[in-house]
Amino acid sequence: MAAALAAPAWSQSPDATAKPGRVDDSAAARAAESNVRLPALGESASDEFNLNAEKRLGEQIMREVRRDPDYLDDPVLLDYLQALWQPLVRTARARGDIDKDSDGLFPYEAFLVRDRSVNAFALPGGYVGVHLGLIGLTATRDELASVLAHELSHVTQRHIARSIVASQRSSTLSLAAMLLGVLAASRAGSADMAQAAIMGGQAAAAQAQLNFSRDMEREADRNGYALMTQAGYAPSGMAAMFEKLDSANRINDSGGFPYLRSHPLTVDRVGEARQRASAATTPAFGNAPAHAGALRHALMQARSRVLMDPSTQSVRRQQETVPRSDATPMQRLAALYTRALASMRLRDFTLAEETLAAGTPLLADSDARLAWAQLNAELAIARAQPQLAAQALAALPADGTRSQLLLRSQLALLANDDTALRDSTEALQAWAAEHRGDAGAWRALAATAERMNQPLRSLRAQAEAQAALGDLPGAMDRLRAGQLLAKRGGPNIDFIEASVIDARMRELIAQRRQLMAEQRGDRGQPRQADPD
Repeated sequence: MAAALAAPAWSQSPDATAKPGRVDDSAAARAAESNVRLPALGESASDEFNLNAEKRLGEQIMREVRRDPDYLDDPVLLDYLQALWQPLVRTARARGDIDKDSDGLFPYEAFLVRDRSVNAFALPGGYVGVHLGLIGLTATRDELASVLAHELSHVTQRHIARSIVASQRSSTLSLAAMLLGVLAASRAGSADMAQAAIMGGQAAAAQAQLNFSRDMEREADRNGYALMTQAGYAPSGMAAMFEKLDSANRINDSGGFPYLRSHPLTVDRVGEARQRASAATTPAFGNAPAHAGALRHALMQARSRVLMDPSTQSVRRQQETVPRSDATPMQRLAALYTRALASMRLRDFTLAEETLAAGTPLLADSDARLAWAQLNAELAIARAQPQLAAQALAALPADGTRSQLLLRSQLALLANDDTALRDSTEALQAWAAEHRGDAGAWRALAATAERMNQPLRSLRAQAEAQAALGDLPGAMDRLRAGQLLAKRGGPNIDFIEASVIDARMRELIAQRRQLMAEQRGDRGQPRQADPD
């Protein structure tokens, strides 16, 4: 999944609030120091690989990523990932790590990859991918947030641009070294000397790139630590994550920890993380309790383990999960959540219902009650029981999260209720207008609009879903169908929607022309008119 262009690899977080009371001088000094923006060393790459070039490259990669079968759109897990990710992005803006130029160009989007390996990676243009295996490994939200902060720092410090520029420079140096070596060897008449010169030049270039990556890793550690603590996460999260990776490194990960190879752990990096954690005190800007969001993270960890491997054999193993006799209430709920979700995936609805009922007496935490209500709603919709689904969704607060929005649209379609369909359609339209790249929301809008006999809105939503996935020909095909339908006319033709379709078609034609020009390398040069 375009890993070659990734940066050299590795409960909802409340906003940080100040705590009353006097702060000692050392703590104040540390807090002041953490508010100082680290040097933006990546700005040196701006001239050779600017923000617009990085944005175009990132969009090109993401078009391929979104079509990959391992690209996962699980609304519940994505809501949780966003709950951790967005405070980091807001803090990066407040610190000045994200400037106005990049903020207007980059989406700063975190996405999920269905893979059991422990990995996360940054891509050009502000995208960060997270493997489900990483979520399954982390024991707390702070550990996961430390990885997200590290990867976000790769983006904000422009490490990808620096890597590309450095790679180009080292390639030039390598070529020059090889040419000089071959010239000297030819004068000496030695083939062995020529081979040695070639290998020496390649080794020198590789070593220069390796040193460059290590510097970037240390910079991302420092910036990521300041970022996560100012966003309200526990300072111990990064050190705890390093402890896990260090242990895996010492016992040979056997390929399951790609983060270790893309983010090599040195003694200095591990030691610095431990030193920061041991020296940290509660900052002046406040911090969440260490146990905050523990239950929600445990449940999302369980969900990741079920979804990371879709094979029947793997899901059956998860279905066999049972709470240990000495398990804590949180561990029991996580085990029951795993068993219930795996049963749903296997369409063993009776066992899923029994498992959820077994966990109901343990729901003493608001996070647990919300997770159980959501899972009950998923189960009722899967079993085509609209009344039970409505009861489960009624227990959820109308918080505007994407997972609830999509669940309510599924319920509206299942119940075939005109009022619910109208409300869901309007809610989806408002969401999709703000999140243009959300293919799942566009698909849901297409379904509800079609049920409401709004064919043009449905066709445009289908086109937007294809465009969000990078399938421009498919999107244009849907828009052409809408144009033909509008020309034929009829009682359910919305001419405002028809105008939107025409305008959108012109936008996609221009976008396709630009992509074709970039592929030919003649961007900005005159060409014949596109037949479309």
